[in-house]
Amino acid sequence: MAVPSFDQRVYAAVLQIPYGHLATYGQIAELIGAYGCARQVGWALRRLELPSAVPWHRVVNARGQVSMSLSREGSDWMQRELLIAEGIPVDGEGRLPLSRFLWTVEALPGAPPADTVG
Repeated sequence: MAVPSFDQRVYAAVLQIPYGHLATYGQIAELIGAYGCARQVGWALRRLELPSAVPWHRVVNARGQVSMSLSREGSDWMQRELLIAEGIPVDGEGRLPLSRFLWTVEALPGAPPADTVG
């Protein structure tokens, strides 16, 4: 059996985020046993073809913001609109009430414990 790639592990974790909830890039990294790899989670999500069945828009930065950037080629505004459609308020600068909508979950089955990741 093939070992899932980093990107596949990210997508599997993000697929678990319930409608109307949020996770942070770091939270997803930790969940898949890749503590400290928040930036890599962001890049994995950026590689998704849009539209996607993976709810990438539910992943935000640890400051409770959509990461707004010209390099996102409009996906930041798309993310904002998708979150608003799920009932999560997002202001014009991408800020949102993270603590109110943060998803809490135990580690996914098959993910190594965070303390065993080198």
